[in-house]
Amino acid sequence: MPDPMTLQEESDHFSPYRTDGKLYGFVCVVTGANMPVGAAIVTELAAHGAACIYACTAFDQPSSLQSDLSKLYPNTQVISYPYSISSEQDTLVLIDEALNAWGRLDVWVCSSGLLGPPSIDQTTPQDLQKCFEANSLAPFFALKYAPHAMQKTTSKGNYLNAAPKDQRYGSIIVVTSTASTYGGCWGPCFTMSCHAALGVVRSGVAVLKGTGVRINAISPGQIDVGVSLNEFGTKSTLMGYNTQLPPAALQSPTAQKSNIGLERAGTPAEVGRVAGFLASGFSSYITGANMVVDGGASVMSPLMVPI
Repeated sequence: MPDPMTLQEESDHFSPYRTDGKLYGFVCVVTGANMPVGAAIVTELAAHGAACIYACTAFDQPSSLQSDLSKLYPNTQVISYPYSISSEQDTLVLIDEALNAWGRLDVWVCSSGLLGPPSIDQTTPQDLQKCFEANSLAPFFALKYAPHAMQKTTSKGNYLNAAPKDQRYGSIIVVTSTASTYGGCWGPCFTMSCHAALGVVRSGVAVLKGTGVRINAISPGQIDVGVSLNEFGTKSTLMGYNTQLPPAALQSPTAQKSNIGLERAGTPAEVGRVAGFLASGFSSYITGANMVVDGGASVMSPLMVPI
């Protein structure tokens, strides 16, 4: 049987140089779509021709992405999908629904991160469990179950932006944080669970050998996700249960200019662009990587954010 990675270069249906989009025809899942980074990733995938994106949100946190993006990218079907990241059953049901409706699954993005409390004194075992569920259990479920679906091929479907899938292909993307490689970004359970998320990616390389499926991490640094400390008082009271990354406002503009190579916080869209790269054939020889998106902060300073 030919090497699936060689086939990727030979198949016109997976060429990143397609004029109709580097992700044309892809069926994708993005968790945490109600958060700024997840929403930016959904937008990026739609902009490059994906046929369908399951924009997964918590049951009590609906997203307006479906209506917003249908106007911008009418050929991409964005499906608002209530989904529990800690539920194995929800993961299996979602995969079955995708295969039954589209006959394929190509991209799975875990962008459902959680900060948790900023100090160990405020951290309970329940807090730690919630962070591990959001930051590392969800990627584990993706690694365990999504590759089997990603290896299925199919003829061209009867829907907008449809394309045949004539080879085994898949990309699992885990959005974590620069806390995946060092401590001090936030509280202990954020650092612990982000390290575990990167562990899922590293262990996934051997798991996925011979499948044609890749797995990579994105570790954002300071990203302006629209959370202001003024809304919560001080950082000691910002518990972060509905926040994916530490507020960029933890560092003043002057401190950002001093400590970040690009002298500013990043934007969710800049994380989304990296996810689009990892989802496409442009990254066909990249697996097990940790793409650090921090403007050079981790090179400039041993700690991204002083606690």
